[in-house]
Amino acid sequence: MSPEAGNITWHDSSVGHAERQRLLGQKGCIVWLTGLSGSGKSTIAHALEQRLVSSGQAAYVLDGDNIRHGLNADLGFSPEDRAENIRRVGEVALLLADAGLIVIAAFISPYRADRDAIRSKAGTGRFYEVHADAPLDVCEERDPKGLYRRARAGKIADFTGIDAPYEPPEHSELVLDTSLLCLKACIDRIVSMLKDAGILSRR
Repeated sequence: MSPEAGNITWHDSSVGHAERQRLLGQKGCIVWLTGLSGSGKSTIAHALEQRLVSSGQAAYVLDGDNIRHGLNADLGFSPEDRAENIRRVGEVALLLADAGLIVIAAFISPYRADRDAIRSKAGTGRFYEVHADAPLDVCEERDPKGLYRRARAGKIADFTGIDAPYEPPEHSELVLDTSLLCLKACIDRIVSMLKDAGILSRR
């Protein structure tokens, strides 16, 4: 603990979850998309955001590449930096969800413990883990950024799925086999999950 830690106090908001829910017509939550590079996380995240906003819901995407351009530009891809990347993103997602938004996070987030830590802080009914579960060979075949090719050539070290581990969820709320499901089917299933959980309004 730093010497200054004793001077820091958490201040609860004067506006409660119920007030925000009435204002926005929805419950704030985090939809956390995890999976290998090329599994379709970002594509699903942005399509889901568009579907939700078009139906009158307040949603926002936190995208892995975008975050590393700014907030986490100082981090690399070592196990320690990957964990810190997800910790910071989790804190931002928690704040946005507390403000009443449906936060859609699209990150490889390879370590189960890091994802579970965010779930624990979010609390019951506010964290929905969605596993974009495409086989490695399918992700390599897609390889939209050429990352697998570079990793196989030894030009990228510690690449998830090649020479760094990916720990798939054990108890995710939803598993999407993106090698079989079309984009619309994936979005339909996530929206159905949110409706069943009482997150979405009846707009």
